[in-house]
Amino acid sequence: MQSIKHFFIELGRDIFNVTFTLFKVMIPILITIKIIEELGGIVLLSQLLGPLMQTVGLPDSMSLVWATTLLTNIYGGLIVLISIDNTLTVAQASILGSMMLLAHSLPIEATIAKKAGVNLWVTLVFRIGGSLLLAWILHQTYQLTGSLNQPAKMLWSPEVSVENGYLDWVTSQLQNLAMVFLVISTLLFTLKVLKILGIEKLMAIILKPFLRLLGISQEATNITIIGATLGLSFGGGLLIHEAQKGHVAARDVFTSIMLLNLLHSLIEDTLLILLIGADFNTIFWGRLLFSVIIIAALAATIRKLSPVFCERYLYRSVARN
Repeated sequence: MQSIKHFFIELGRDIFNVTFTLFKVMIPILITIKIIEELGGIVLLSQLLGPLMQTVGLPDSMSLVWATTLLTNIYGGLIVLISIDNTLTVAQASILGSMMLLAHSLPIEATIAKKAGVNLWVTLVFRIGGSLLLAWILHQTYQLTGSLNQPAKMLWSPEVSVENGYLDWVTSQLQNLAMVFLVISTLLFTLKVLKILGIEKLMAIILKPFLRLLGISQEATNITIIGATLGLSFGGGLLIHEAQKGHVAARDVFTSIMLLNLLHSLIEDTLLILLIGADFNTIFWGRLLFSVIIIAALAATIRKLSPVFCERYLYRSVARN
């Protein structure tokens, strides 16, 4: 009985610490994004991104979709997409979808990465640059092979909820934060059960060769898996928590965060992009392969750099002494 009581006390403490750390980042950023939206910042950004769309085979109008996605999230980008009268091919939908998967919610997710010790500019360049690189590779591949030229079928036309005022917006954000709290609570409970059952160690043994290739340590294994399946916000929040305790080395946190920058929410986000008529092999396997190659190359490069250089330009330790 005493051990069960201790289990739930420790669980409650962990839930509070992780959600408190995450909400301190998310709430100010959500308010900032709302202000940017009200001032027309998203429209301005979309005008600047127009020429980039042409280099990856997309209409200029898709810049507004990507700009919205960059500053808000994939849901926001999809809502803008369905409001634009522009038919895409499956190839174009796959390119746009891949860009949205790699680069979205940057104000929140880049700040979370920064809290974990990763340089903010490294995250932004890595995600935006990686998104454009993958889009360009896909565009060149589709042009060369002439594949996926048929019109994409939009499978989702959600009703856009109209916010009548700031009170409605606040209510909506509070509901989202409550959902985040529930997900994190369930997540931490599951993690503790897996640890008790010894499944955590088994998963680490199975994934050890793959993680060695990417330079991710055993200590960061479960958290990386969580981020890859559920999202950077969840995995990043846990990484911050563990990094501050000193349980995960700064270089391992960096490698894990960089992987999660390119590869997270594999289930939910993939399903969302499938709704715009994208090709599954492209947005799932293509993204997975691209991420593994890029992170393997990054991990190999990091090992050759001096710790002083890395700590000055790439990452820093957030461990609390």
